[in-house]
Amino acid sequence: MEGEIINKVAESSLINFDLEKYYDQSPRVQFDIKDNLFNELVLKEKDFREFVKTHDWAQYAGKHVAIFCSVDAIVPTWAYMLLSSVLEPVAKTVVFGDLSHLENYLFQSALNRVNLEDFRDGKVIIKGCGRFPVPEFAYVEITKLLRPVVASLMYGEACSAVPIYKRPKVNS
Repeated sequence: MEGEIINKVAESSLINFDLEKYYDQSPRVQFDIKDNLFNELVLKEKDFREFVKTHDWAQYAGKHVAIFCSVDAIVPTWAYMLLSSVLEPVAKTVVFGDLSHLENYLFQSALNRVNLEDFRDGKVIIKGCGRFPVPEFAYVEITKLLRPVVASLMYGEACSAVPIYKRPKVNS
């Protein structure tokens, strides 16, 4: 038809990859061990063990928890392990580090489940902006995963994609 508007993007062979699909919306919380330190310097084992025994760990049910210490203090490794041992049965996820470490871990875990064969020899666009905070880490990770299998990799939207990688043509 004359004058018909054709959506060339929809008809193209481009594959959209939206990292937001891999964003787990469960709540995220930090557990700062600083609050259990004596003078914010050192951990007293007896006091800490009593805290661990009496604290309401159920409040972390279904949440992603990052355990860390926000002050420069003497915190023995076993203290983080003890926290992990009581959080693991109730929390959805437990990681050592702050919220950015947690976010990276969650995306790493999700991206490890991507079937890369679904993208073999494809022309893939990694979607940019969205509703959820996708860290740069996730963009780097998906680039590392997809680059070996795709024909081309772009970033953004189909109408204004930024080329990232294009497989070299092999002359026979």
